[in-house]
Amino acid sequence: MGVLYFFLIFAQNFLYGEEKMPAIEIRKVTNKKELDTFIQFHYDLYRGNQYDAPNLYADEKHTLSKNKNAAFEFCEAEYFLAYKEGKVVGRIAGIINHRANDRWERQSVRFGWLDFIDDIEVSRALFNAVEEWGRSKGMTEMVGPLGFTDMDPEGMLIEGFDELGTMATIYNYPYYPQHIEQLGGFIKDNDYVEYKLIVPKEGMPEKFRKVAEMVMKRYNLHPVHPKRSEVFGKKQYGRKVLDVVNKSFDHLYGYSQMTERQIDEYLRMYFPMLDMDMLCIIEDWNTPDHKVVGVGISITNMTRALQKCKNGRLWPFGWWHCLQALKFHKAECLDLMLVGFLPEYQQKGANALLFYDLIPRYQKYGFKWGETNVEMETNEKVQSQWQYLEHVQHKRRRCFKKSI
Repeated sequence: MGVLYFFLIFAQNFLYGEEKMPAIEIRKVTNKKELDTFIQFHYDLYRGNQYDAPNLYADEKHTLSKNKNAAFEFCEAEYFLAYKEGKVVGRIAGIINHRANDRWERQSVRFGWLDFIDDIEVSRALFNAVEEWGRSKGMTEMVGPLGFTDMDPEGMLIEGFDELGTMATIYNYPYYPQHIEQLGGFIKDNDYVEYKLIVPKEGMPEKFRKVAEMVMKRYNLHPVHPKRSEVFGKKQYGRKVLDVVNKSFDHLYGYSQMTERQIDEYLRMYFPMLDMDMLCIIEDWNTPDHKVVGVGISITNMTRALQKCKNGRLWPFGWWHCLQALKFHKAECLDLMLVGFLPEYQQKGANALLFYDLIPRYQKYGFKWGETNVEMETNEKVQSQWQYLEHVQHKRRRCFKKSI
């Protein structure tokens, strides 16, 4: 019986060959239809996930379109899809930001828009595609997840998989970093931390009040909420805000200064949706033109609304859910999208002035907590401002690096 069994196995292998696992095929995105497939894969992979904040399809299409995104003035990119048995099972973008590489004296190819099923051969094939493309362009390292610029989501989630995501960050399944570790060759390049801030039910934290009132008196700095017409009109508050961002973020990991075309693009795309009541600008009234020296931008958390936009589309009913969140603040959570101060004002306690102004507005709208979004783990100046609020560090994400 044993001899017959082994004879049959030998004959089967001889006649038909050993059974092979289906090969992973990598295809480069070359046309609009394939780009649609690239974008759609995330919605398919995360359908029904309660933590993921899917981007709007139109925003994804704009960002990834080489003839629309202003970042392509100084970036180049290729997009890759992984197929297994004729079905899409993964995606990845390879990006070279020449402006950032020059600024930081690195030869980095970035990887972003990374999604894949839980199959190590799929993730291996995707990373290999970016590695080979980057090497062909003279790059010596692969880093990510990163976007074209700091205005895109960055960092792979490694802690906080059961926490609500935000539209400014990446949510990913827990097996993503497990694949990174299993593939080998990747090391930590930078970590970001995120905090949940509890909005006081009433009143103002005493230390915020004392510091804010001192800042107003000593430095003559004052919070201002511009009218929407002033953001784009003669006062050009929108452009002044982004100028502060350029100068305050310049020293941060991987940052590349926004060009004039990018500034115009962000003004057109994002500022019309902002609630002016939650856009706080800090002005220096010692200067003749009341110089804008700091800014805090927060919005209602959009995650639940975005989850109701089928495949990232506003039509037919997604627009209503987004409108409810943005205009009527139909959420328990708010997102701190951006806080920045000119370098010469960062040691004057002006951050406290922002929250002295904004906390009563958060209370008015009934927000229970705020999401800080990403902060570099080494940025102690930013993290120290949360000491006056009840807070918890509930997420961590990582940018990885691999020599190629």
